[in-house]
Amino acid sequence: MEMRLIDLKNYKNIPKFLAVEGPIGVGKTTLAKKLADFFGYEMILEEPSQNPFLEDFYNNPHQAALATQLFFLFQRVKYIQDLKQGDIFSSSKVSDFLLDKDMLFAKTTLSERELELYIQIYDYLSLDLPTPDLVVYLQADSKTLYERIMDRGIDMEKNISYEYLQSLNEAYKGFFLSFDRSPVLIVNTEFIDLANSKKDFEILLDKLLEYFNNPQGRKMYFNPHPSLL
Repeated sequence: MEMRLIDLKNYKNIPKFLAVEGPIGVGKTTLAKKLADFFGYEMILEEPSQNPFLEDFYNNPHQAALATQLFFLFQRVKYIQDLKQGDIFSSSKVSDFLLDKDMLFAKTTLSERELELYIQIYDYLSLDLPTPDLVVYLQADSKTLYERIMDRGIDMEKNISYEYLQSLNEAYKGFFLSFDRSPVLIVNTEFIDLANSKKDFEILLDKLLEYFNNPQGRKMYFNPHPSLL
């Protein structure tokens, strides 16, 4: 069954810059790619495999946390700066990260002295960078995230501890509870498979298109019940 065709000209509030966020294993990169394909957006994707410190971090978080975090910060800032230096409005973009959430990782993994240094660098680099018109924040239970990570079998992720993942997941929830720089659609993915189910993806599309036509507040919640699927 082919995906239905939608004329975006019928919608009033199409985001020019859309970000998909969520903890490790929730499916943000997969969804960003599917949205880019469906809407014809240009993709801006993180490249964790380029971070030479990431595997060391998963093996020994305390020893490699600062180097890992700074590499990701520089990488993400460069991507967003490229948007600013070009014309962000020339074509619509979808990313699988939100720069603001870097502080979330930093506060979770860095020591007090490292965090002080990191904040100084972050504040300097993040001045006047564009923010998304909409953030899609994907949620799932920590146990579900851990199972997904183990199932996908990426070598460097095999040493991620459940305790670290759980603390990160809770940090995400706290972060987006207070985040107000962009509208946020919070999606519970516990009962949906956005990677493999066309029906589930279309259910989320319907919610996005509803927002495109009639934005309602800065925080929107979408909690698909199994009976909807």
